[in-house]
Amino acid sequence: MAKVIDVGRMGYRAAWALQSQLLQDRIDDHIANVVLLVEHDAPVYTVGRKSGAMANVLDPGEAEVIEVERGGDVTWHGPGQFVAYPICKLEGAERDLHRWLRTLEDVLIDTVSAVGLGGERDPRNTGVWVGGRKVGSIGIACRRWVTWHGLALNVNPDLAWFRRINPCGLESALLSSLSVEAGRPLTVDDVRVPLSRRLAAL
Repeated sequence: MAKVIDVGRMGYRAAWALQSQLLQDRIDDHIANVVLLVEHDAPVYTVGRKSGAMANVLDPGEAEVIEVERGGDVTWHGPGQFVAYPICKLEGAERDLHRWLRTLEDVLIDTVSAVGLGGERDPRNTGVWVGGRKVGSIGIACRRWVTWHGLALNVNPDLAWFRRINPCGLESALLSSLSVEAGRPLTVDDVRVPLSRRLAAL
């Protein structure tokens, strides 16, 4: 079980700093597993450790570009996207990062189903898709078997931000949101409870 802390809206760098502190606290066993839930209050592009990832930042405009510790390529965070950062110690049979990625995909699939949509995996790419379009991204880091960074669910963001990058190495046309796929307005509040409950079970 994990304690879920919903911090509301917060800038990326502030959330990153909070993650870093909680990561060290979890490594030192000063705290139990915890998950931060946040909607970032300003657009930002984060670039993972994948070789050549920076080349996929095409035209960031006014958004800040930040290189971070997680795996993967470049992605966008900002208003209309709900982000979860699980800071969890993997123990025993859980010490399998591929298994952890599949667990986070399950979290997203269950959350998507709560708004009446069918989420699915793509065997070639990490994340969650609806109707062949990606609505959920995952990128993690791990230090001494404690995970950080995490998952992002596109609820109702301005998808134009994704056209300024090759998100996770994919064409931006393959990116979508729950609102678009559901054909009705949805907000972060529509998935807050189901996502929180699912994350608490980690």
